[in-house]
Amino acid sequence: MSTVEETHAAMAPGEETRAAMAPGEAVAALVSRAGRRDPYPLYEALRAHGPIVPVRPGLTVVVGYAEISRALRDNRLRVQDAASYDVIYPRWRSHSSLRGYTDSMLYRNPPDHARMRRLVSSGFTPARVAAMRESVERMVHRLLDRLADLGAGGAPVDYIAEFASRLPIAVISALIGVAEDDQQWFRAMASDLTIALEGITNIGRLGTADQAMDELAGYFGDLIEHRRRHPADDMLTALVRAHDDGGAGLGHDELVGNLMLLLTAGFETTSFLLGHGLRLAFEHPREAARLRGGDPDRATAYVEEVLRYETPVQATSRWAEAGMELLGTPLEGGTKVVLMLGAGNRDPRRFPGPTRFDPDRPDIQPLSFGAGPHFCLGAPLSRMEARIALPLLLRRFPALAAAEPPDHRDRWVGRGLRRFLITVS
Repeated sequence: MSTVEETHAAMAPGEETRAAMAPGEAVAALVSRAGRRDPYPLYEALRAHGPIVPVRPGLTVVVGYAEISRALRDNRLRVQDAASYDVIYPRWRSHSSLRGYTDSMLYRNPPDHARMRRLVSSGFTPARVAAMRESVERMVHRLLDRLADLGAGGAPVDYIAEFASRLPIAVISALIGVAEDDQQWFRAMASDLTIALEGITNIGRLGTADQAMDELAGYFGDLIEHRRRHPADDMLTALVRAHDDGGAGLGHDELVGNLMLLLTAGFETTSFLLGHGLRLAFEHPREAARLRGGDPDRATAYVEEVLRYETPVQATSRWAEAGMELLGTPLEGGTKVVLMLGAGNRDPRRFPGPTRFDPDRPDIQPLSFGAGPHFCLGAPLSRMEARIALPLLLRRFPALAAAEPPDHRDRWVGRGLRRFLITVS
């Protein structure tokens, strides 16, 4: 065990211990094995130094809810793009996974970001999301039937593999226009590719993400050509037309990069939400019983509190291109600003008793999908999937139970479950 891990393991919940931990030590511990398993004590170690914490020259972290919300909306703070990668990791172009994501709107600043988002957002209008509700319900019922078959006679079933991952892949595949037969291969590729969304916190694993990016790029290239010859009523056809029309459309690399983003963002975030949603239902039987009642407002409140309590994406980053102040804290030009969404969602100034899971708390509004120009386009669809799936799951299987404790993924930024065995009868 490293010194950082030993420090984290020895941390007590008291304020004195948290205040004694230096910001740099706490930040380093977040990417250690212990920190990836449980980042929340480390967030409090940082919070003891204030809501905005300068860690070292060139790095500042933000753990306060109001401060993160302001930073996400501040157009002086740029997202990490190719130019900023050149500064922090000059060899980044050797990784196709990093190159692919920088071709998407996730890692683009104005004016490219607005151009891409305008084209892609047509697939996530309120009307289009609402129109998918019946389709999502059918997908859920089909997967519940599958769980019943797999779990017949009390056999344990992996909820993550057989439900929490399958549903969002099915939904995003239908939205993009991916064949059902390819969905499980897609799931494996998407899981490997999202390693790259952790940035350079784990460079040693980027080879896996690179291989997935290369295979998916080839797959999407073939699918794009197929859609040119055989247009359909799906997002991919619309994006291919935007590419082929030229002008303010999408270049080929941008088209592929944004398809990668839609696949991975639409898959893992929702999978993590569904995983934590069931785990917390088991831990809070009263809330599970209320969900079974079928009240849509109850499902809405429950999902929002899951998003707050166990944020699927724990952090995002911005770049202070020029010197500036963020709520009184000076930032030198070239400073990386890490916005710790998981910490902001547990800020006691915004959420009294933040370590208590409480769907009845008023005005939850978590930061889990970001805010401002880069607010997650797929947030309404992800929320809808969880609001439909969790109550139906609990009603279909009244004796639903955990067969063993869930196994968390060994990541910090993307916080979710890797495996969760349950019994359905």
